[in-house]
Amino acid sequence: MMRVKLTVSYDGTGYCGWQVQPNGVTIQEKLNQALSDLFGREIKTIGASRTDSGVHALGNVAVFDTDSRMPAEKMAFAINERLPRDIVIQKSEEVTADFHPRFAKTNKVYEYRILNRTFPDPLLMRYTYFFHRNLDVPLMDEEAQALVGEHDFTSFASVKSQTNTFVRTIHSISVRRDENDIITIHVEGNGFLYNQVRIIAGSLILAGSGQRERGFIKKALEAKDREAAGPTAPPEGLVLVRIDY
Repeated sequence: MMRVKLTVSYDGTGYCGWQVQPNGVTIQEKLNQALSDLFGREIKTIGASRTDSGVHALGNVAVFDTDSRMPAEKMAFAINERLPRDIVIQKSEEVTADFHPRFAKTNKVYEYRILNRTFPDPLLMRYTYFFHRNLDVPLMDEEAQALVGEHDFTSFASVKSQTNTFVRTIHSISVRRDENDIITIHVEGNGFLYNQVRIIAGSLILAGSGQRERGFIKKALEAKDREAAGPTAPPEGLVLVRIDY
């Protein structure tokens, strides 16, 4: 039996998130179907990150077990032939039998993208959150640095979070604007709570638009209270960039 690791990219717009569920079509469901069709028996994947409805990924990770003789590195080609165009396997490789994508030590990289200008762009609406009020990017970047390090992120976690601890470590965070008026919040950490990055984005938007005083992010973090932080930003701006093991 061989364990195969897949690097999965997808446009999450038309899906009810990653994880298989009874009430909607998901990324994992489509992947399981493609693998089961390829190998002629039921295959169930284990995913690294259970992204929400409408959230995208460039490098989510999943594993499955197979007794196929097909070389692992060739499987991506065969799987992609059976997947819809908005889900693509970027890499397939053999890993050790005890490798688990969720429990292995990782560094996860997310980006939240905001189109910040007077009018929206219909070609970017699936992959950015449009916000028309001017955002002070240097201030947003300054505020964001309060989140670096190991902290209790209760204020930045959904009340639906199911976890034994709200302590997580953010290794780095930055906020930058490009020449196309797309502001990117780039976050790297050892793991993230449910909706954490989207709540960070929503909070930084409040700070950058002048709706909160300087020091808002630090005070919200210290409060350990979900109501102290900003709203959960919409899903379309969020991308899981990669997971490093």
